[in-house]
Amino acid sequence: MHELESPFFLVNTKTSPKVVGDDLCEFAATVERVAADTSRRFALAPQGPDIRLVASETALPVVAQTAVRHEDASIGDVTCEAVAAAGADAVFVNHPENEDALAAVGRLVERCDALGLASIVCVPDHQTAAAALAFDPAPDCLLFEQPADIASEGGVVRSNPAVLESFVEFVAAEAPETRVFVGGGIRTAEDVAQAFDCGVDATGAASAALEAADSDDFEAWLRAVAAVMPTAEGGSNT
Repeated sequence: MHELESPFFLVNTKTSPKVVGDDLCEFAATVERVAADTSRRFALAPQGPDIRLVASETALPVVAQTAVRHEDASIGDVTCEAVAAAGADAVFVNHPENEDALAAVGRLVERCDALGLASIVCVPDHQTAAAALAFDPAPDCLLFEQPADIASEGGVVRSNPAVLESFVEFVAAEAPETRVFVGGGIRTAEDVAQAFDCGVDATGAASAALEAADSDDFEAWLRAVAAVMPTAEGGSNT
């Protein structure tokens, strides 16, 4: 397992049938090559069955798209214990496309902590963030994402960066150890630069990354993203 250090950019494959198995290996190798060439931090969120493949074939941090505690699992569910054993470094909790009840979120954060997995808890607003930050332990990272922004052309980074800045300030005041990740509608290097300018620790994309891969522009797209990302010391390539 690798530590999910900030700042980072997460590439999420969602449920794309084009980025599995051997195709995923090539996709992941491209992400890893760009990360190494640019000295920027990238992570990958593959589909569950491919977590072990990415973890064994690359040095990229791996984020599980979902997981449940084994006590709460039904047949076919992916458990926290299984993704940890497969080599995942973090887990999305309460994603807008796979929401959990608030009580379940707290239990999942606790289980992730016990297993050495970073918890990335998705929240749409300050109120939900405050509830998540009240858990003991608190989440490692809050993903600020509006459901309507997913796969859109106008996420909060574009439409209202002041809202994002306010959220970053809120989390810093309430729980300085918890990092902020913004998602939803991140499509271009300009979006990425704006996100980091608003003070986030991480951002990422799924739709835009998969579209770039379909058009054979994936590596160029990743390099444009890397060029505007902060370094580990907080500097920039630009």
